[in-house]
Order: sequence, then C-alpha cells, then structure tokens
Amino acid sequence: MDAQNKEVDALVQKITGLHAAIAKLPSLSPCPAVDALFTDLVTACVPPSVDVSELGPEAQAMREGLIRLCSEAEGKLEAHYSDMLAVFDNPLDHLGVFPYYSNYINLSKEYELLSRYVPGGIAPARVAFIGSGTLPFISYVLAARHLPDTVFDNYDLCGAANARASRLPRADRDVGARMSFHTADVADLTDVLATYDVVFLAALVGMAAEDKAKVIAHLGAHMADGAAIVVRSAHGARGFLYPIVDPQDIGRGFEVLAVLSHPDDDVVNSVIIAQKTNDVHEYGLGNGRGGRYARGTVPVVSPPCRFGEMVADVTQKREEFANAELAF
Repeated sequence: MDAQNKEVDALVQKITGLHAAIAKLPSLSPCPAVDALFTDLVTACVPPSVDVSELGPEAQAMREGLIRLCSEAEGKLEAHYSDMLAVFDNPLDHLGVFPYYSNYINLSKEYELLSRYVPGGIAPARVAFIGSGTLPFISYVLAARHLPDTVFDNYDLCGAANARASRLPRADRDVGARMSFHTADVADLTDVLATYDVVFLAALVGMAAEDKAKVIAHLGAHMADGAAIVVRSAHGARGFLYPIVDPQDIGRGFEVLAVLSHPDDDVVNSVIIAQKTNDVHEYGLGNGRGGRYARGTVPVVSPPCRFGEMVADVTQKREEFANAELAF
C-alpha cells in the first residue's frame, strides 16, 4: 500500500509540474513547445490506474484547471487543422492530416456497440452530436463510412466553431446534404431532442461533475424513450485530461448498457452506452442505481484505441504537419 501511495504521489507531482509548465505558456496554439508538453502529459496519464476521486483538495483543484487547459489546447489544435483542411477542394478526403485522426476512426466504431447492445438493434435516422466543435470527426466518419442514410445535427455553443466545421463537408454532396450545424446551448434544446435516435455527448460538455450531471439529466428529460446516448468519459489517471463519468451517475431515465472498455492498460478513451427508458422501476433507475447492473458489473467491451498508436502518429507526422503549415 505504501508503495502504491508513493507511486500515486509521484504521478501527481509530475502532473502538477506539467500543469505549471503548461499554464506558463504564452499560447496554447500548436507549436513544438505545446506539442511536447502535452505529449508528456498524455504519456504520464495513460498507464497508471489512479482513482482521482480520492485525491486531496489541492490536487483536485489542479486537475480541474488542467482539464480546462487541455480543453483550450484541444480547441486551438482543432481550429488550426480545420483551417488547414478548408483549403482543399474536398476537405473530407484529407482528414488524415490531423494527428489524432486514427483515434477518431477507432472511436467511430461506437456505432457497432449501438447495434450490439441497444435492444432490437438501432438504425438511426437522426443523430445529434452535442459539443461538436470545429472538427466533428465522429459525425464526418459515421456519415461517410457507416451510416449512409442518417441525418446528423451538430450542436456547439461557439458560432465560430460551427462556421469552421460547416466548411469541411461542402464538397461532398451526400455528406453535406445530411449534416447541419447549430449554435445552441444544450440546456435550451427541448422538443428537438425527442427527434433523435442517438445523442452523442462530447467529453468536454460539462467539465465539472455537477455540470455534466445537469446536462445528462436534461437529455434524460427530453430524449425519446428507446433512444440511445453515447457519453464520453475517462478512467484512472486519464481523469487529469478529461472529466470522468461513472456509469452509476448517468441517472434517472437511462439504462446503462455497456462501457467501451477502460481497463488498466493503454486505452485512452472510454465510452458509456445507455438507452433512454421510462421504465425506471424495472431497472432500479428510480432509486439512483443507473440501470439493470450493479456497480462494477456493467459489460465492459473491447478498447476503441491504443495510446501507442496515437503517439506514433504524432511523432511520425509532426514534421510533416509543420511543413504543411508553412505551405498554407
């Protein structure tokens, strides 16, 4: 136990140092210094299994600040590459220039889980993505590769993000015709939520636990019975990068079906698949148990992406991206 505590303390100290270095950067826009620090941060956060809920107040405050810095840096990274992609005749043919594109290809396999775990399968006619940002890769990839008849509505608070994102599918008549972008707060969406078969909730929508809970409760109050929700989360030390959502905290109105796995290995992303249900008594949702499964027994399935692949992509392409940036 002492050895484990020392390991956790050493990790927190390392991440605290990285947080301090990142906070001192004059800008979080992509550049070698920013790339290097965030690569070190992700490398530190992926392998260990740490319950961040057990950290003290000082470490929790640092974690919350770090998540916000990660959010800002991610936004700047995506805006940078969205602008780069926009100069191509058909931007969707060049999505691979983004350093984490392979991550999103793997994450797009979430649709397989929907058909596997949602009772009766699911062939969505309409999909909403909440918190889509400047590069809604999941919408692009699902529309182009997996769901050829589905309409995608992308929602983001930032009008500038939507303006950037809407440029990219313009040359693809099929995808472009099925993709819309809306500037709105999810709290202001009510009746329209009942029109979607699937709602994706981005990891950085509701960065504080109480804010995330409010968003999920709002979705639960307005989504149609039988519709599915896909909630992005994190596990262990990855909780220094993204907010963590416990499957048990999905709340009233949803039956948790599966977690796209987050065991103690190099899996970066975890995803919770749940279904809206009004039958709160059958599965215990009325008393806050979050579904038919007891804590720790929700099915955990194969990991969507590997950290090693992600870092290899970044390392291999960094020079290529720098040259591409100069070209544009």
